[in-house]
Amino acid sequence: MFNRTTLLILLVAVATAAGLVTAQYVFAPKPPAGPALKTVRLLPTPRELPPFALRQSDRTELMPGELNGHWTVVFLGFTFCPDICPTTLAQLSVAQKRWEALPESTRPRVLFVSVDPERDSIETIGEYAHGFHKDTLAATADVPALEKFTKSLSLVFAKVPQGDEPGQYTIDHSAALVLLDPKGRMAGVIQPPLDPVAIAEDLIALDKTSR
Repeated sequence: MFNRTTLLILLVAVATAAGLVTAQYVFAPKPPAGPALKTVRLLPTPRELPPFALRQSDRTELMPGELNGHWTVVFLGFTFCPDICPTTLAQLSVAQKRWEALPESTRPRVLFVSVDPERDSIETIGEYAHGFHKDTLAATADVPALEKFTKSLSLVFAKVPQGDEPGQYTIDHSAALVLLDPKGRMAGVIQPPLDPVAIAEDLIALDKTSR
């Protein structure tokens, strides 16, 4: 049986996060003129992220400054995910292949963040993410650190019991993608359903404007 309290908390959190992001579009001034984007919705003003520290699959720390210089697409997921996560990473790999010709120094990145540290080791998330595209960054952390990081991006996740056996669970998480700008700030959102070609074209256009 699903834990109704957990589900209620998750639904409230999702609604709150969605409301915060929506409010930024509705009540804030429009962003300055830039490239005509097909699927990326830029925030009126990029949002600075609070300090965070995630552990990458190569065992190095992923901290805010390391994301500078690149547009970065952040996606929450977990390796035991049966559908949304592999589908999303496969779609993003199509976009990644389209921007492979861009200079490595500014080439957009995809960051897969596992929100299931109980089952996903750093080695596991690296193998999983690289199975879709070799350039995908993979990171995780303990639950408190993940909660702080995801909250700063207006994203949520929650562990939800599954099945009748003790210890069985799944992870409910935001399906939206968050875009960080070359200064490591939250700059935009990409909502499903995803269009890999449109994502690639938008990121290529944004890359050109930031050089």
